[in-house]
Formats: sequence, structure tokens, C-alpha cells
Amino acid sequence: MLETLLGWELEVDRGPGWLFVRIRCPNQDPWEPPALADRVWRLLQEHFVDRVVLELDQIEILSSRLIGQLVLLYKRVSSRGGVMRLSGLSPENQEVLRLCRLDERFASYHNREEAVLGGYQPAHHSPK
Repeated sequence: MLETLLGWELEVDRGPGWLFVRIRCPNQDPWEPPALADRVWRLLQEHFVDRVVLELDQIEILSSRLIGQLVLLYKRVSSRGGVMRLSGLSPENQEVLRLCRLDERFASYHNREEAVLGGYQPAHHSPK
């Protein structure tokens, strides 16, 4: 499902117990205040899930307004016992989060599969 919200495009997929939201901003206007947190929160409620992976591989720059929306959404999700994880951050955007001292708050992974596993790597047993 693809929807547009104040210049944001949200590609929404559903997995078992998880919602995956790929965020795109075709016209990155730093002055446009995104209502992103509210929309993703409503999507979680509509799909009856409390775990979300935000796929940010299409975001060139994490602006301060987008970071504010991520913080707001994180607070809502975690206050209800849910989980919010990020995937696909560029090294530059990972550095932005580190400089904002948010890298420990926002668990970030390479892709949605790693995000769902939470960094858990199953043991690989060699056949005997």
C-alpha cells in the first residue's frame, strides 16, 4: 500500500506481528512540518500491531523535523509496550543520530529482516 502525506510517501507492508513502513520524501522541503508520527501511529492502530520497522533507505538527510517525528513516535510506541526499529540508514544518517545522542535509543539495522530479529543471529550448526 502506498499513501501520500504532506509530501511524504509511505509504503506500508504487513508481516506477522510487524508493520513495515518505507518512508520517502520526493520533494524534501525542510520547511514542511511532517505529521509523520501521527500517521504511522494511526497505521499501527489500524493494523492492530505494536511493532514497527521504519525503512529509511530512501531518506537522504535526517532533518531535525524528521528526527523530532521519530522521537515522538518512539515515545508513543514504547509507552504502550511496543517496539520501533529503524532500517536502511545511510552511514551519514547514522552519524546524525549519534551526534544527537539518539543512536542508543533507536535500534538501527541494515534491513527489515535484521530489524525483526533484533540483531539476533541464529547459530549455524555444521552437519556432522
